[in-house]
Amino acid sequence: MPPLYADRASGHEYTNAFEMIDAYLARFAELTGAPIEPLDATGYTQIKRGSAHIGVNVLEDNGVLMLLAPIMDVTEVPAEGRERFYRKLLELSFLATSDASFAIDGKKDLVYVRALRRLSALDYEELEDLLQTVGTIADEWDDELKREFG
Repeated sequence: MPPLYADRASGHEYTNAFEMIDAYLARFAELTGAPIEPLDATGYTQIKRGSAHIGVNVLEDNGVLMLLAPIMDVTEVPAEGRERFYRKLLELSFLATSDASFAIDGKKDLVYVRALRRLSALDYEELEDLLQTVGTIADEWDDELKREFG
């Protein structure tokens, strides 16, 4: 069965995930008054929410939307405090992050707030909720984690 790229509320069907996400981002920009560039050829754009910069990644070949907001560099955490730091991230990811979680890119040594969602049957309200969640969590915890561990 091919993926379904359609908005439940309006019934509008999109030809692909890029078109659907671009339409949803334009709607989000209009509602929030924040300018948002359309997706580039790779399926990426960035949104600023508070102090957070949220990368929006359409991974159409994998059928996934991935939102990433960088929080801090792991190397900022002293070696003797890393176990406590990683435990804190895991504990926060258990409930405090809602639909998002903390994630670490081992190649770049960066901590992110991350959310993943299947692209098929994604509606606007889900995208809006994910953007709000990732932005709020990143904005709330970036300075706090740097203050406590950096």
